Amino acid sequence: MNQLLDQISLPKDLRALAAEQLPEVAEEIRQFLIQTVSETGGHLAAGLGVVELTLALHYMFNTPDDRLIWDVGHQAYPHKILTGRKNQMHTLRQKDGVSGFPRREESEYDTFGVGHSSTSISAALGMAVAAESQGIEREIIAIIGDGALSAGMAFEALNHAGSLDTDLLVILNDNDMSISSPVGAISKYLTKVLSSRTYNMMRDGSKSAFKSMPGVVDLMERWEEHMKGMVIPGTLFEELGFNYMGPIDGHDLPGLIDTLGNLKEIQGPRFLHVVTQKGKGYDPAEGNPVFYHGVSPFDIETGETGSGSSVKTYTQVFGEWICDTASQDTRLIGITPAMCEGSGLVEFSQQYPERYYDVAIAEQHAVTLAAGMACDGLKPVVAIYSTFLQRAYDQLIHDVALQNLDVTFAVDRAGLVGADGATHAGCFDFAFSRCIPNMVVMAPADENECRQMLQTAWLYEGPAVVRYPRGGGPGVEVDKSAALLEIGKAEITRQGKGIALLAFGDVHPQAMQAAEKLDASVVNMRFVKPLDENLIDELAREYSLLVTLENHVVAGGAGSAVAEYLDSKAVNHHADVQLFHLGLPDDFIEHATQQQQYQQAGLDVESIVSQVQKIRGEA
Repeated sequence: MNQLLDQISLPKDLRALAAEQLPEVAEEIRQFLIQTVSETGGHLAAGLGVVELTLALHYMFNTPDDRLIWDVGHQAYPHKILTGRKNQMHTLRQKDGVSGFPRREESEYDTFGVGHSSTSISAALGMAVAAESQGIEREIIAIIGDGALSAGMAFEALNHAGSLDTDLLVILNDNDMSISSPVGAISKYLTKVLSSRTYNMMRDGSKSAFKSMPGVVDLMERWEEHMKGMVIPGTLFEELGFNYMGPIDGHDLPGLIDTLGNLKEIQGPRFLHVVTQKGKGYDPAEGNPVFYHGVSPFDIETGETGSGSSVKTYTQVFGEWICDTASQDTRLIGITPAMCEGSGLVEFSQQYPERYYDVAIAEQHAVTLAAGMACDGLKPVVAIYSTFLQRAYDQLIHDVALQNLDVTFAVDRAGLVGADGATHAGCFDFAFSRCIPNMVVMAPADENECRQMLQTAWLYEGPAVVRYPRGGGPGVEVDKSAALLEIGKAEITRQGKGIALLAFGDVHPQAMQAAEKLDASVVNMRFVKPLDENLIDELAREYSLLVTLENHVVAGGAGSAVAEYLDSKAVNHHADVQLFHLGLPDDFIEHATQQQQYQQAGLDVESIVSQVQKIRGEA
C-alpha cells in the first residue's frame, strides 16, 4: 500500500506534504517503479537513481510553469509517476500506452520531447531566452547525465549559455562518478555555503563595491576561482560562465532541498553537480546497472528475466563476425559511440581492447575518427544505430564519402524498433545514404546474408553500409564460410506469375509468405545502391506489376530508387509496367510491439496481400 504516493496525483499534491514526509514518498516510488518495470520492461536503473532528485525538483519548483527538461529521458519514470500518469504506468511502452520517454503530446509536464542524448541544455537555454524575451519569470532546469555531457552538443550549449546572463539551472546527474567522487562532509558544507544567499550577496556586493577598481575585481575573481578549484571539480564550468555548486549527494533529500532553495535566489547561469547511484534501492540493479538500464520483464525476487528467443539476433551475428574478422586482420578497428552492449561489441572489446574505441556519445567524432584511421592504413568498422547515424550525417558525406575512404558501417536497429518508438526508429537511412556518391548500401534478408554482407562491405575498398533490424531474423543458420556477394547483384527467390515483389532487407520473409497467397515472384534485392539494373529491366519486361517492399519510409527509400531508375530510361519501354511501393508511411509510428508496428505500416503478410489484391482490382 502506497499510503503517501496514492495521495499524489500531481506535483501540487506533493508540495502540500511536509519535507519530512518525502523520504517515505521516495521509498514508495522506488517500490512502485520496480514493480511496474518488472511487469512491462523498460529503463529501470537510471530512474531508480534519480528518485530523490525528482522529488526535490517537483517539491521546490512550480512545475509545470517552471520547466524541467530531462536529457534522453531514460530516468524520467519517477517524473511520470508524479505528474498524473501513475495509474497508466502499467501500459508503459505499449501501444497507445505511456511512452518510455518524455513527450509533449503526453503531458504538459513533459516540456520537451527527448530520446536522443545531450539536447537538454540547448532546449533549456532556448526556453530561458523565450521567457526572458516575453518578460516571464520562471525557472528553467536542464537535468543531464555524465554520459550525455560527453557529447559535443552539450558543450556547445554550455559555451553559449555561459556567455549570456540568462537565468538557467543545469543539473549534472553524475551517476557513474565519472567526473568527480568527493561527496563528503566538507563538500556538502562548502556547497551549502557557496549556494547560500549570504555568500552570494557578499560576492555580488563586493564586486559592485570595487567595480571602479578593475584590478581589485579581477584579483577577487581569480582568488575565488582558485579557491573553488582547489576543492571543487567545477573550474571548467566556472570558466564557461556558470556559477558552479557541488558535488552533493543526490540521495540526501534535505540537502537537495536546501541547495535548490538557495539556487532559486541566484540569477544567471548556474550549474549543480549531483552524484547519484544508478539502480539505487534494488540490489540487482545496483550490482549490474548496465543490464538493468533497459530490461525486459523480470522476477523481482531473483532479478532474472525470461529466457527470451532462441533465434540469433542480427546484433549477435555482427558481434561474432567482427571478432572472427579481427582475428584474421590486425587492421580492423571497432568504433562505437557509447553503444558497446547494444551494438554487440562486448566480446570484441574484451578480446581486442587495444583495437576497440568507445568514443562516448559523440557520433560525429566517431565517423571522422574512422575517416582519419582509414586515411592511414587501418580498416575501421563503425557500429552504430541507424537513428544515431543521423547525427553524423555531415561527417558521413564530407569526411568519408567525399574522400571515398574505406569505412564499414554496421547500422543496427534499422526500421521499426518496437517499444522504444519513434525516437529510436531507423526509418531514414536508405534515403540519406543512397543519395551520397561512392556509397554502397546493403540490407540482408536473413542472418546468414547479414554475415555475407558484412564481409563483402569489409573487403570493398570504399564506404559501405550494412543495415539490419532490431532483434532476430527468420532463423537461418549462419555459414561462416559462405561466399562473398557480388556488389549490386539481386536474387530471385520465388517464381510466380504476373507480379514481382521486390523485397529490400528484412521484409523478405513477409514477401515470401505473401507471394504464396498471390502466386507472385519474389526478388531479394540485397542492394539499395547500386541497384541490380539489369534484373529490374528483365522484371519490367516480364511482369505487369512490380511491388517494392522495405522497412523504411517510402519517401526517398529503396522503392524510390527503383522508380528513379525506370524513369531514367532514355526510351521508356517500361510504360506498361505498373509500379507500387509498400513501406513506412510519411508519419512517425509510436511505441508498440514490432509486429503491431508492421501491421500499422501495412508490412505484415495479410496487409501486403490485401494491398496487392486491391491494386489488381481483386478487393
